[in-house]
Amino acid sequence: MNYIKGNYRKSIYQSDKGYVIGLFKVRDTNDEEMKDFINKTITFTGYFHELNEDDTYFFYGELVDHPRYGRQYQVSEYERIRPDNVEGIIDFLSSDLFPGIGEKLAKKIVEVLGKDALDKIIEDRHSLDLIPKLSTKKADRLYDILVKNEEGHKTTVYLTELGFNMRDSFNIYNVYKSNTLRILEHNIYDLIDNVDNISFEKIDEIAIKLNIDKYDDNRLKACIIYMMKQNVYKNGDIYIKRDDLIKKVNYYLRLEIDSNSFDSYFEQLIDENKIVIEADRYYLIDIYEDEIVVADKIHYLIKKEKTKYSNLKDMVNQMEDLHGIKYNIKQKEAIVKALENNILIITGGPGTGKTTIIKAITNLYQKINNLNYEELESEIALLAPTGRASKRMSEATLLPAMTIHRFLKCDPESKEFAINEYNKDYSKLIIIDEVSMIDIDLLANLFKGLTNDIKLVLVGDYNQLPSVGPGQVLKDLIESNVIDTIHLDLLYRQSEDSYITSLAEEIKDNSLSEKFLEDHSDYKFLTCSSFSIRNNLKKICKQIYDKGFDYKKLQVMAPMYSGSNGIDNLNKELQEVFNPSSLDKKEISYGDVIFRENDKILQLVNMPEENIYNGDIGVIKQIIPANISSSSKNELEIDFDGHIVKYTPKDFNKIKHGYIISIHKSQGSEFDTVIIPICKEYHRMLYRKLIYTGITRAKKRLILLGESQAFVYSVQNDNEYIRKTTLTERLTKFE
Repeated sequence: MNYIKGNYRKSIYQSDKGYVIGLFKVRDTNDEEMKDFINKTITFTGYFHELNEDDTYFFYGELVDHPRYGRQYQVSEYERIRPDNVEGIIDFLSSDLFPGIGEKLAKKIVEVLGKDALDKIIEDRHSLDLIPKLSTKKADRLYDILVKNEEGHKTTVYLTELGFNMRDSFNIYNVYKSNTLRILEHNIYDLIDNVDNISFEKIDEIAIKLNIDKYDDNRLKACIIYMMKQNVYKNGDIYIKRDDLIKKVNYYLRLEIDSNSFDSYFEQLIDENKIVIEADRYYLIDIYEDEIVVADKIHYLIKKEKTKYSNLKDMVNQMEDLHGIKYNIKQKEAIVKALENNILIITGGPGTGKTTIIKAITNLYQKINNLNYEELESEIALLAPTGRASKRMSEATLLPAMTIHRFLKCDPESKEFAINEYNKDYSKLIIIDEVSMIDIDLLANLFKGLTNDIKLVLVGDYNQLPSVGPGQVLKDLIESNVIDTIHLDLLYRQSEDSYITSLAEEIKDNSLSEKFLEDHSDYKFLTCSSFSIRNNLKKICKQIYDKGFDYKKLQVMAPMYSGSNGIDNLNKELQEVFNPSSLDKKEISYGDVIFRENDKILQLVNMPEENIYNGDIGVIKQIIPANISSSSKNELEIDFDGHIVKYTPKDFNKIKHGYIISIHKSQGSEFDTVIIPICKEYHRMLYRKLIYTGITRAKKRLILLGESQAFVYSVQNDNEYIRKTTLTERLTKFE
C-alpha cells in the first residue's frame, strides 16, 4: 500500500465529524509519484480521530487533483508512530499536547522510567509518583491526555479491523468517545440510530463476527425498524400492517419468533419513541409526525379567514386585455381563488394552462399589492421539487424560482434545513409546481419552515406517477375533498391535427380510441414486433440525427432498465447512432460502458456541492486520459447547460448515458420530441400512470413504436401499487 511518512502541521478545515483538510510535511514515501514532495508540505484530506503536530504518521492513500482545490493527498487510512527513542519521547512529552510539562521535566520522566516511559504511564498512573518535582495535578493531566490520545487511536484501529471503513470508524468514535467499546459490547445496534450512514446490514454483519446471539432483543428490535424503513422507502408506504411486519422480520432473519415476543418488542419500541401504533397500522415516528404536520398546517389554512377583494374579477378581465390573452372560466376561478384562499390546488394534464395561471397569479398579486419587482421577489416564493421544473417556472413568470431544497437551505453534508420551525421564511405567497413529485417528508419540512401568514398554491397533475419518496401527497390532498381544487380540462397546447394532449386525456380516462394507430401532425405509432424495436428505434433516431440533433430537445425513454429492449442495452445502441466512435473523439472504458466525448449523460444522484442534481442531463465536453491528466486518472468534463463539472473514476457510478432514460427519471421535465418503445417485454412496468407520465413529457412531437397490444394493455392496466397512507383520513376527520 502506498504511503507518505511525516508530520502533521496544521488544519485548514475540520468538520465536527472528523473530516480534515490540512498540511503535512513529507519525510519519506514508497510512492514514486510522491518522491518530489519529500521535505515539502502537501495538502491532505481524510477522516481522523485526532492529529497532533509533534507526532509522526504514516498516511496511506493517493495523490489526487481536485478540480477546485488542486493537488491533494487523499488519505484512506493512517497510523500514528509513537516515538521510540529517548530524544523523540522527550520532544513528545514536552510538546504543546501536555501543558505544564517542559523539556526539563520530560527529561526527568525518561531518566526515571526509561525508553518504555509511555507504556509504563498508560499501564500504571502511579509510575509518575516516582518523578521528583512532578505535582499530582500535572501528573493526573499528563496521564489523562496520554490515555485519551492512545484510547482514541486504538479504538478506531479496532473498528477498522472489525470491518468498518475509516470514515465510519471516526464517526463512531466521535459519537461515543471512551464509551465506544462498551456500546459495542452492550448494544452494537445502537450505532444505527446515532451514527450517520450506518446500515442495519453492516451492523448485523459485524455483530455476527462478535458472536452476538441471533435472538438478541436489540437485534430483533433493530430489524423491525429496518423492515419498516424498507417498507417506507421502497414501497412508499407511510405505515405497515402488523402481520406483514412480523412476516417480513421472520423471513429476513430466517427465524420463527412468536407473536407474543413481537408484542413485547413493539412495546419497547413505543417506549423508546421509535414507532407509533394506531389500530393495526405501524408507523415510524418521524413519518407519522410528518403526516400530522402536513394535516395540521392544511387544517389551519382551511379554517383561517379568507381574503376578500371587491374588484378582483374585473382586474383579471383587465389583465386579459393588457396581455392579449383569454382565460377560460376555470382558469379565472383559479386565479381569483389563489389570491383569496389560503390554500388552493390546481390540477390538470399537459396543455391545460397550468403555467399560464402561475404567471397570471404572480402578475395580479403584484398589481393588487402595488409592489415593485424587488418587493415582489421578497413576498413570492416559486418552488418545485426539481431544478428543471423550477427553471420552467422562472422562464414563464420572469421571476426567480428554485428547488424546495434550495429554498429550505439544505446543508449538503448534514442534510438538515436551515429554514425550519425555529427559523422560518416570511414569504407571503408560495406557489409549488409538480406537487405529484413531492413526498410527505419534504412537504412536512417545507410546512415547518413557513409562517401561518401565507397563501399556498399547489400545482400538479393528479394522474402522474407518485413521488419517489414516501406518501402520495397530491393524490391524498385532492381525494380528501377538504381543499378547494380546480380541475383544468380544456386543452390549449393543440393544433387542428395534433393528438398528444388528446391521447393524454384518453389514457387518463381509459377511453383509448383507434386514433392512436393513426398518424397526426405531432404523433406517430410505428407498429413493429419486440424483436425489431431496436433496429426501428435506431432508424428513427438516425433520421432525426441527420436533420440536426439537439440533445436537450429530444429524449428517448422506456419503462425498464433490463432486457434486450431495456434502457441499459438500448443506450449502447443509441450511442452508436448519436455519437459514433471516431479518431477525433477520445473515449474511456468504465466496466462495460464506454464514455466518449460528446456523449449525452444523465446524472443519477444529487451532488449539491457541485450544484448538480439527480436527473440533470449534460454532455461530455472533454475526456482527459490518465496518462496526461494532472490527477493521473481518467477525467470527464461534463457540461450541464454551461456549468462544467469534472468527474474522476470514483464518481463514474453517479452518471450513465442519457440517450434513453427511464420514465421515472423524466418526471419534472419536458422535451420537444419524445420517443417511447412499447412491448410485452416491459409487462411488469406497463400500467396507466407510468405511460401517462411518459407521453406527457412531449411538447411538440411524440413517437411510439412497438406492439399496439402492449400499449392498449398499459392503458387499461390501472393495477398500480396503492400506497398505504393516512393523510386523507387525517384531513377529513377535521371536517
